[in-house]
Amino acid sequence: MTKRVICLSRDGSATLDIHSLGRVAYLGGRFSPAQVAQIARTIRRVPVVLLKVTGGGTKVGAVRAHFDYISRKGRLEIETYIGDRIAKSQQKAFLATWHLELSPGQYRKARIGQPAPRATRLVKNIVLSMPSPTPPEKVFAAARAFAREKFAGQHRYAMVLHTDQQHPHVHLIVKAEGNHGRKLHIEKPMPRAWREDFARLLREQSIAANATPRFARGRNKRKAKWGGFRAKRHCASTAVLERVKDIAHELAQTGTIRDPAGAKLIRTRKAAIASRMKTADVLDAQGEVVLAGDVRYFASRLPPVLTDKEQLAIEFLRHRESRRSAQRAAEEPTRARGEEFTR
Repeated sequence: MTKRVICLSRDGSATLDIHSLGRVAYLGGRFSPAQVAQIARTIRRVPVVLLKVTGGGTKVGAVRAHFDYISRKGRLEIETYIGDRIAKSQQKAFLATWHLELSPGQYRKARIGQPAPRATRLVKNIVLSMPSPTPPEKVFAAARAFAREKFAGQHRYAMVLHTDQQHPHVHLIVKAEGNHGRKLHIEKPMPRAWREDFARLLREQSIAANATPRFARGRNKRKAKWGGFRAKRHCASTAVLERVKDIAHELAQTGTIRDPAGAKLIRTRKAAIASRMKTADVLDAQGEVVLAGDVRYFASRLPPVLTDKEQLAIEFLRHRESRRSAQRAAEEPTRARGEEFTR
C-alpha cells in the first residue's frame, strides 16, 4: 500500500474527510428545498447543536445522586414530565414514583459456567446543548419540546437547565422502562436523528441551528488530551506516553513521520471534493448560483486533516518548541548580565 510521508516542518497538507452532500448529483437529480436549506446551513457554518447520551445509573442510589448533581445539590429546580417543578426536598419522593427498584433485569443472576450478566441501566442520561450566546430559555424550550415529542406518554422523564458553563445545556433523565413495559434502547443511528430533530425545534424557536457530522462541516475531530506532554504524575494515559516516545524516537532518527493511513485520507479528500463540485453543479442548474459558489469556495478551502499519529507528532513538536522558548526566555537575563560584565 502506498505510504505518505509527512515532514513536520510544514503545517500539514492532508485534507479533511467530509460528508457528501451531493449524492443526488450522481443521479442527475435535484435538491429539495429542505436539502438546499441544509446545504446552506452547513456551508455557511450555522451553529451546531450538541446531543449526547452519557449513560445512566444501574442502581437507585446512582440515579438519586445524578438528580442531586443536575440540580446542583438542590439549588436548581427540576422540571418533570408533567410540567411540575420540584425542589430538593421533593426529589426523593418524586423519584420513588418511578419505582426503579421494580425495573426488570436488574436482579438477574449468572448462569453456571457463564459470565455475570451486564448491569441493566435504570435511566438514560441525555445532554442537549447549543453554543453561546444562544438564549438559554430558547434552548430549554426546544429541549422541552424534544422530550415531549420523543417520550411523552411512553417514558417518564425530568430535566433541568444549566447556565453556569460556557454553553447553555439541558440535562434530561429518561426512565428506561416505558409506561407499557417496553424498555428504551438507544440504537446507534438514533442520536444523529435526535440531533436533527433538536435543531429543527430550535429553528422553530427562531434560533439558527444545524445538525451535521463534524467532518461534514470541514472540521477536524476534537483534540485528544495528550497526557504524555505533562509531568509524569499528571499523565492522562501511559499508552499515549508510549506513543509519544515512539514518535520522538522516529523524529530523532529520520526527522519525519510516516503513517500509512494518510493515503486513505488523500483518496477520501479527492472523492469529497468531487462530490462537492457535483453538488455545486446541481445547484447551478437549479438557479442557486450564489449557494453553488459558496459550495465551491468551501471545498477549495478545506482545513488540513491529519492522522492520529501525525496530530500527536505536531502537538509534541509544539510542546517541545514552547519549552525551548521558555528556557531561552529564562536564560536571556543571565546572558545579558554576562555580556554586560564582559564589556
